[in-house]
Amino acid sequence: MTIHSESLALALASISPAMLALIGGALAALFMLVIVLLLRGASLRREQAEEASFRAEENEARMAELLKIQAEMQGRIAAMTEVFGARQSELNQTISQRLDGMSQRVSSTITEQTKSTHENLQRLQERLAVIDAAQNNIQTLAKDVVGLQAILSNKQTRGAFGQSRMETIVADGLPMGAYAFQQTLSNGSRPDCTIRMPNGAPPLVIDAKFPLEAWNAIRDAGSPEAGKIASQQFRRDMEVHIRDISEKYLIQGETQDTAFLFVPSESIFAEIHEHFEPVVQKAHRARIVIVSPSLLMLSIQVIQAVLKDQRMRAQAHLIQGEVAILMDDLSRLDERVRKLQGHFAMAQKDIDMVVTSADKLTKRGARIEALEFEAGSGDAKPARDSEASAKSVESRTGLLKLRVVDEE
Repeated sequence: MTIHSESLALALASISPAMLALIGGALAALFMLVIVLLLRGASLRREQAEEASFRAEENEARMAELLKIQAEMQGRIAAMTEVFGARQSELNQTISQRLDGMSQRVSSTITEQTKSTHENLQRLQERLAVIDAAQNNIQTLAKDVVGLQAILSNKQTRGAFGQSRMETIVADGLPMGAYAFQQTLSNGSRPDCTIRMPNGAPPLVIDAKFPLEAWNAIRDAGSPEAGKIASQQFRRDMEVHIRDISEKYLIQGETQDTAFLFVPSESIFAEIHEHFEPVVQKAHRARIVIVSPSLLMLSIQVIQAVLKDQRMRAQAHLIQGEVAILMDDLSRLDERVRKLQGHFAMAQKDIDMVVTSADKLTKRGARIEALEFEAGSGDAKPARDSEASAKSVESRTGLLKLRVVDEE
């Protein structure tokens, strides 16, 4: 250390005064610069400290505001959480209620659909049973149709079929004794049915024979020419049959001047009137009426009404006698009712007299009550006076009763 100081002193000694002055000035300037720098650093540090404190205060204020906002946000979040919780619970309850309602509706709907399905299946089974029964009926009907075709293929059996159908209609519509089957006429002919008309009129003749061979030939014709030929044959057969009915069954004075030709099918009847109008016109001119089962039934009903009217007319004198007896009974009833009315009038007069007497008795009783009230008003008198007044009142009431009886 001594060596260094000595060496520094020697170095300083070796330096000139100018250099020393220069070095001193430089040192002074350096010192001043250091002081200025120190002052500036202090001011800077002071400004920085003030700025830092200001920023710290701002940060604290912002932090307090942030804490306040956070607290408000936490409160709002808590309130929103409560609201959301309540809403969620309400929503859950509503959803559960709706789910319960929907489940009930779905279950009820499924139950109803199941019930309706069972009902529909039951109805379907019933309809299938009806269809099975109808199918069995159709099969039976097909067998009957086959049997009917077998019957209609034979002329005798076909005539018996038309005859039986006509007889069934007549027997169902008319009473016994109003018709006859296969009755022999004066010319030896035997019509299928004769219906007795009222008032001694001649009977009505019904013929059930129909030329079905020619009609079947029209149906079985395979070409227009064959159909035309079959139609001509059917027209000729019908004209011959109409002429036979007119000649055999229309007898003057013995039968009606009109006869029925029975056709055992509504469709054949309609086609005859549609396609064979000349045959129908010729039958009308010959006083032959072509009738179907429905028209024959209607005619039978009209005849039944006429026969009923005849029976009513035949029994008219009996009805008139019964009406006369009924009028006698009515006159006696009127006389007895008038007598009863007189008795009622006399009884009413007696009742009125009884009511008048009752009114008089009521009025006299009111007067008696008034006299008793006047007698009882003198309560201040002695007992003897009250007894005497009571006796006088009793005597007066007795007199009043006697007077009432005498007046009555």
